[in-house]
This record gives sequence, C-alpha cells and structure tokens, in this order.
Amino acid sequence: MAVSQDSLFKRSQVFSGLLRGLMAGPRRPGPALSAMDRIEGSRRADPLIPPLRDAVHTMPAGLRDALHGTWLGHPAHPAMVQIPLGTWMSAAVLDLLPGRRRAADLLIAVGLSAAAPAALSGWADWAELRKPQMRVGLLHAASNTAAVAMYAASLSARLRGRRAVGRGWSYAGLATVSLGGALGGHLAYRQAAGVNHTDQVAAALDPGWHPLGALDDFPVGTRVTATVRDVPVLVFRETADTVRVLAEQCGHDGGPLSEGEIADGCVRCPWHGSTFRLTDGWNVTGPATAPQPAFETRVVDGRVEVRLPAADKET
Repeated sequence: MAVSQDSLFKRSQVFSGLLRGLMAGPRRPGPALSAMDRIEGSRRADPLIPPLRDAVHTMPAGLRDALHGTWLGHPAHPAMVQIPLGTWMSAAVLDLLPGRRRAADLLIAVGLSAAAPAALSGWADWAELRKPQMRVGLLHAASNTAAVAMYAASLSARLRGRRAVGRGWSYAGLATVSLGGALGGHLAYRQAAGVNHTDQVAAALDPGWHPLGALDDFPVGTRVTATVRDVPVLVFRETADTVRVLAEQCGHDGGPLSEGEIADGCVRCPWHGSTFRLTDGWNVTGPATAPQPAFETRVVDGRVEVRLPAADKET
C-alpha cells in the first residue's frame, strides 16, 4: 500500500520532534548532553580502569607510539575507524539494492577485518587519558565492541543463507556503531581527547622577539617556569650561553613539563610520559603526536629574548 505524502510529512515531523527533544537548547543542555555529563562523573566503571590500563601498557612502547600516530603527526585512531565505518555504511546502502548481495557481504567482512587494528589504536589512546575521558571512552569501546559482534553475527547469517536475519543484524550494528561514533565525537570535541593542547601558542604571540628575563634568572642546569606574553614556558639553561625554551604545557594533555625529568637533551612529561627534544620540541616518544612549540633564543645585554620560528608565527 502506498504511503500518502501527508502521512510521510507527519512521520517526518514526529521524527524531527524527537531529535529536537534530544538536542541542547538555548536554556538547557538537553537529555543527550546531560547523559554525557552523568557518564563523565559516574564512578561505577572506575574499578575496570586500572587493570585495562595496565593491560594496554604491556604492549611495547614502540607499538603504542605507532598506534598513537606519532608517525602520522596526529592521532591514528580517527583515521583508522573510517574503514569499518565506511564499509558498513556502504553495505547498508547496497542491502537496499537488488543484486548487490555479494558486494554487501564483502564490505561487511572488510569492515570486520579493519575493526581490530582500529580498536587497538583506540585502546592505546584511551590508556593515556584523564578519568572523565576514560569513563566516556569505556562506553565508546563497549558500543563499538557490541557493533562488531552484531556485524559478525550478520556475516555468519549471510553465509548460511539467512539474508533477512543478516540484514537485521547489520542495521542493528550500524545503529550501535553510530552511537559509539557519537561518544567518540564527545571525547574529541567536548572533552578535547587527542587534540593538540599547544596549538594556541602561536596565536597568542605576535611575530618578533619577546623579553623573557635576565640571563642570571636562569641558573645553568635548572628548570625554570616563565611567561612570554602570558604564555607559560619551560626554560632550561644548558650552558652559560645556551638557553632552551619550550611551551610549558604538554601538547598531549596539558601536563606541566617543568615538573618533568630532563635527560639526554629531552624533557619527559610527568603525566603520560611524552618526551620532547629541547632543541626543537620534536616528540621523540608518544603519546604526544605533535611536536612541542620550541622558541628561538638570543641574549641581548644580559637579557634573554625569545621568538617562535618563522613557520610557527602565522596565525
């Protein structure tokens, strides 16, 4: 029986009303955001965090750095999840078209094979987060794990000729992985997990040299915290006339580099262990995936001046 345009319009209005009810408004956060806030503050799953984090840390440090995306210059997880998400969304479309069964089955299988490395990269990132982020991350992982199980059930049903059941499982998996994606978006854009926390340094400083302080204020071999136009910086005077200056807050999660260990020309963040080279801020080891802003220095009349390299000064 054909559905009238009036009936379709009424259904779309009901659906739009449901969506508006979930979204934040000008005077209230909305049920969806309120639920996220409750998840961030809930301690029910906290007993799971230490053993899971310890399990992730049993992986070799080099493997964890690769999973973090230090080789890529930004977190690898968001890029890796595009394969399962893209193949599963494409399979959902092909399931609606006649004669596309094998193509849909293949796409689901490809998505399942890509889900494991994507999950590993996600767990590597998760183990270096703060507690509120970890709580949302656990639910994000649980949703995606459930979606993988549903797609595995879908593929199994399809291979046994139970195509209607297979399609049902795949659409349930798509809805579940979409929920997981929404939780991942909350992690990245609301909780700033995985973002570069030093990107604002260049925007906060005008081009050119800025006064830092008298050279005598920075004893040789001692870590000192100073400010450059209200931007906190770590100052380390290596020799009588060599001064190294990095942005103070670690780009991975804002940790205080001035409290970190300095050895072999590098500083190690005390929070999650990211290691940066003092000469140029290069992220020698993760979980930081971006270099730390490093300043050029000079001494004029006994006073230290600093500036960002030319490539970093455009805002």
